[in-house]
Amino acid sequence: MTRSERNVDVLIVGAGPAGLAAGAELAAAGAGRVEILEREQEAGGIPRHCHHGQFGGRFVRGGMSGPTYARQSVAAALRAGAGLRTGVTVTGWAGPATVETTGPGGLERITAGAVVLATGARERPRSARLVPGSRPPGVHTTGELQQAVHLYGQRIGTRAVVIGNESVAHAAVATLRAAGVHVVAVVTDRPAAPLRVRQRIPLLTGATVTGLTGRTRLSGVSLRHDDGRTTTLRCDTVVFTGDFVPDHELARRGGITLDPGTRGPAYDAAYRTSRPGVFAIGNLLHAVERAGVAADEGRAVAVSVLHRLSGTDEPPGRGRPVVVDAPLRWVAPNLTGPDGARPLKDRFVLRTARRLARPLLLVSQGGHELHRQRLLLPAVPGQPFHLAAGWLDRVDPHGPPVRITAR
Repeated sequence: MTRSERNVDVLIVGAGPAGLAAGAELAAAGAGRVEILEREQEAGGIPRHCHHGQFGGRFVRGGMSGPTYARQSVAAALRAGAGLRTGVTVTGWAGPATVETTGPGGLERITAGAVVLATGARERPRSARLVPGSRPPGVHTTGELQQAVHLYGQRIGTRAVVIGNESVAHAAVATLRAAGVHVVAVVTDRPAAPLRVRQRIPLLTGATVTGLTGRTRLSGVSLRHDDGRTTTLRCDTVVFTGDFVPDHELARRGGITLDPGTRGPAYDAAYRTSRPGVFAIGNLLHAVERAGVAADEGRAVAVSVLHRLSGTDEPPGRGRPVVVDAPLRWVAPNLTGPDGARPLKDRFVLRTARRLARPLLLVSQGGHELHRQRLLLPAVPGQPFHLAAGWLDRVDPHGPPVRITAR
């Protein structure tokens, strides 16, 4: 089959909050032909099927629903002059800044002055979590649940168990309630829950899912408690929430260096990846943050892309790696930059694997302390916390990696 070829100035892959915000900002700044590609038939990303009213809170008192936020984000990108094509999948790379696509118009090869990856993140399904047992209908991730209820109006079940207790689990509870499903319990393997469940739903902490039962339909979820007890919760629906991973397949195919902590592309404060001319933004970098954070990154990347288009950018890969010690899980950005670029809001984002009560964060390079910062609140798993970036000017650009530890 013949593959058509064409050029654009900026190609953005992914039309969620990050990609749409980047498209709007770049088009408004006169970046030339800016095109956004989305593999789904409708643009807007995850907010399309999130009906709780917590979006756009900085600009709208009380926030707006996810679908409204998605529609307004699409409208803003189009109004600024960005092109948007849905139902188009980027299948691979044909050059440093050339991608191959397939869509309603057939096969295509697009070369851009700059490529921005905004492919987002996804929840790991039951199979990736290695949960044993039978494979009956009635098993969902939060995204699958929300699409089934809010986009397709499908019937879910009557009794549900929610696995996980990050904020996305509470969104799953709200969706189940909206569908008329009784929530039997929210289950987490953590000994203490970072978020309390509302509406008097039982919260089972320190419990691990050991299996699913049922054949023609899910009939129960088996648990093992930290004290050795085992129980089975009777239900016909289970929702596995959280445990997000960056949707990095396209980045990996392009040979872009991935950070072992975030599992997304390694990047610096200018959103540059290891591939010249290729930038990354949003939850592809650090799964998972709020839509507003992803949109902020989309707007912020515009400065770096404009430098790339004008030939005034610094080459990537000259920064020093930023690494963390356990129990810290990851830090983002995870590279320093050679040109004085500062991260969003002049702070780094971190996550921890276990609860830390008001930890002292130490930043060092080659045994030399660069910075120390005491957090005023506990750091808990599943929730971001931040480290001020004022120490960046003291990093030796030719020295060893920068290391962050928690005490």
